[in-house]
Amino acid sequence: MEVHHFFFVPFREQPIYSTRAHVFQIDPNTKKNWLPTSKHAVTVSYFYDSTRNVYRIISLDGTKAIINSTISPNMTFTKTSQKFGQWADSRANTVYGLGFSTEHHLSKFAEKFAEYKEAARLAKEKSQEKMDMATSPSQESPAGELSSPLTPVTPPMENINGTDEICDTTPNSDARPEPAQNALAFAHSPAMTKHWEAELEALKGNNAKLTAALLESTANVKQWKQQLAAYQEEAERLHKRVTELECQSNQTPVIKSQKTELNQTIEELETALRDKEEEMEKLKEELENMNDLMEQKDTLTQKLEETELRSRVLEEQLAGAEQRLEENQEEQENFRKSLRTLLELLDGKIFELTELRDTLARLIEEAS
Repeated sequence: MEVHHFFFVPFREQPIYSTRAHVFQIDPNTKKNWLPTSKHAVTVSYFYDSTRNVYRIISLDGTKAIINSTISPNMTFTKTSQKFGQWADSRANTVYGLGFSTEHHLSKFAEKFAEYKEAARLAKEKSQEKMDMATSPSQESPAGELSSPLTPVTPPMENINGTDEICDTTPNSDARPEPAQNALAFAHSPAMTKHWEAELEALKGNNAKLTAALLESTANVKQWKQQLAAYQEEAERLHKRVTELECQSNQTPVIKSQKTELNQTIEELETALRDKEEEMEKLKEELENMNDLMEQKDTLTQKLEETELRSRVLEEQLAGAEQRLEENQEEQENFRKSLRTLLELLDGKIFELTELRDTLARLIEEAS
């Protein structure tokens, strides 16, 4: 059963700039090495939330979010080379790195980062000014009396004796706020209420999505454990196979030594053949004068033919041994490549499971 990881982008957020890059994250253990989070170049986009005035950097590898970073005014994007840049996200407690295909793409991304960082700073200042205006007291209010825009002013209470005289609850009862000031404070209340209601609805929606994702992940935990056990068994089997191949590779020097011996034997036979040829020439010279050497000549010719036949047999054996050696080496190399591919796949699966476990832990902590 295939497990899907879903990432939701709120409908109010729209991409405003996109590019492609290789994504990396800093090793959380060493804080020095980069760990690739994508096997190939993926789309990296800037998103803008018009409701909350928030800029985010988001990148998806399939349905998996490998970057989800909210831009804040204190962030800094640093170019570390002609095609690589990085920034630190304190909220995610990590450092992201992007590798681009050209220097132009890196420069363009850095310009957009600075632009949206400044926009985030201005939006934060504007929001802070609105909050200050909404929560600050009126200029005509006394120094010791602050009226909240969300809390109505307490109306005057009747005297305990039942008269219409007002109880003096402030140091100076004549410096009480005018009705126009209270109306100004109440004017901000509906806007703030709508703002917080929208925030509450967004949080409820996100909470529902997170709850659904958590339930689905909890239902699949058992299957993930089974898959992890299967991967561990497969890894153990592959490790045993590697050990067997290493044992087989240790026999390669023996084959090489046999090949060397065969080459030496061939050289010795060639030397012996040359000696026999020289001897045959001498015998031919003596044959002109000695007819009794004809029998010796026939015998030597027969030996020569046997030697040539044996030499051809040895050459064929040597060729067969070399071919078998090349085939064995090719098979070993192909198996090593397959083994490395499987190990990389296994490492990727284990890394995904680890990342998923960390995501689930964070979701559980947030939900709790």
